Amino acid sequence: MSDCAILARALAYDYPDATPALRGVDWRVLHGESVAVVGANGAGKSTLLLHLNGLLLPRAGEVRIGGLPVTRANLAAIRRQVGFVFQDADDQLFMPTVRDDVAFGPSNLRLAPAEVDARVKAALEAVGAAHLAARAPYRLSGGEKRSVAIAGVLAMRPSILVLDEPSAGLDPAARRGLIALLRSLEHTRVIATHDLDLALEVCARMLVLHEGTVAADGPPLQLLADAALLRRCRLEPPLAWQGRAAPSSGRAAS
Repeated sequence: MSDCAILARALAYDYPDATPALRGVDWRVLHGESVAVVGANGAGKSTLLLHLNGLLLPRAGEVRIGGLPVTRANLAAIRRQVGFVFQDADDQLFMPTVRDDVAFGPSNLRLAPAEVDARVKAALEAVGAAHLAARAPYRLSGGEKRSVAIAGVLAMRPSILVLDEPSAGLDPAARRGLIALLRSLEHTRVIATHDLDLALEVCARMLVLHEGTVAADGPPLQLLADAALLRRCRLEPPLAWQGRAAPSSGRAAS
């Protein structure tokens, strides 16, 4: 197995109107790392994430997952390794009940019913949503929907979790629960987010994108204390720091 969970080399992608979205991105993520991907709107965050399980394919360069190139021929194998949680949980919840939604992926792997049931139970328990199994998804709160969407991905047992703006639209209590959940997971995690406070609490590493290129890559505390970097990339300090000096040392959660 490759020592890299994710490897991008000279990755380039253009939008349909020929506007460059990613321009020569070089990036690697080791197994077990938790990495925040941050940047202003249009920086390329979601576009980068969509390359990690083949929802988009490069115009140039390559992406590898565990050493396996992300190509059309490898999509089934790639998607068994990479679980993707979309920004809008409603894009992932479409079955009559929560239990049916979480079971959908494992059932399509043609697993034995007992194995499907075991996976559903374990995934819902992992996100604290076992009590919602019989509920219709449309009757869930925003935080509950996000937890169930994550459970549906966990039930597939991927080695890598990719989450696009997971805290968007959540109230403070639901956001706090999400942070606790993300910190508890041992998967390789890639989290695109505008929520820099979440990035500080969950991730030990941060990738800053600016106009489709890598502007910086390093510890969140170090990068977010760089006022010139934040100005250039149209970012602001975390809310927890505003009104006081940024910490000069320390380490984010792993």
